[in-house]
Amino acid sequence: MRRARSARIAAVGLSALLAALALPACAPLYGAEQAVTLPPPATDAPKAAGTSQIAVLAAGCFWGVQGVYEHVRGVTKVVSGYAGGNGATAQYETVSRGNTGHAESVQITFDPAEISYGEILRIAFSVVHDPTELDRQGPDYGSQYRSAIFFADESQKRIAQSYIEQLNAQHAFGKPIVTRLEPLKGFYPAESYHQDFLVRHPTHPYIAYNDLPKVENLKRVFPDLYREQPVLVNAR
Repeated sequence: MRRARSARIAAVGLSALLAALALPACAPLYGAEQAVTLPPPATDAPKAAGTSQIAVLAAGCFWGVQGVYEHVRGVTKVVSGYAGGNGATAQYETVSRGNTGHAESVQITFDPAEISYGEILRIAFSVVHDPTELDRQGPDYGSQYRSAIFFADESQKRIAQSYIEQLNAQHAFGKPIVTRLEPLKGFYPAESYHQDFLVRHPTHPYIAYNDLPKVENLKRVFPDLYREQPVLVNAR
């Protein structure tokens, strides 16, 4: 199902605000997931100088996921988009129907000398989303909001699978992790109005209530990986 429109939003003032801004209406306010302090992955790629690498993750509404990783040291670019389906259906309104195979995702470009793939996954599980929620995150529900890691190669698959097994064995969440591992077949950037959404609209009610707390959790839980100035898709 697509995000609920203004009829599902209890506050009439919020509906009016969204209409005035000509922005897509979000679901009812819910609140950010609680941060979880997790151990680092036992299996990871060592940090080493080299060419930029890519990680593609799905962890609920891409506004907040992108917003968090834009504040991560070693990340050089984060793009909101769609993964899991094909290019013909990679549009917001189509993906929002929940039957395209796509998930709202982010493509993270990072410097492997500064941050490892495993550290990116640790941030995802710790402060970005709740990996025990099936086909939903917070107020958003449907397979397009699933928790997924789109691995680009066998190394990424091995690190992700090992970390999930590690966290499940340690009962890190009290419930099993439902994050899906899917081969990356393509990533399709989202429409321009979705890019840098958290930074451009910090007072948007959905962002303020659901996503800004995630950025604060990043700063608190991972102070060594947090940077104050975000890296943006569209420089201001």
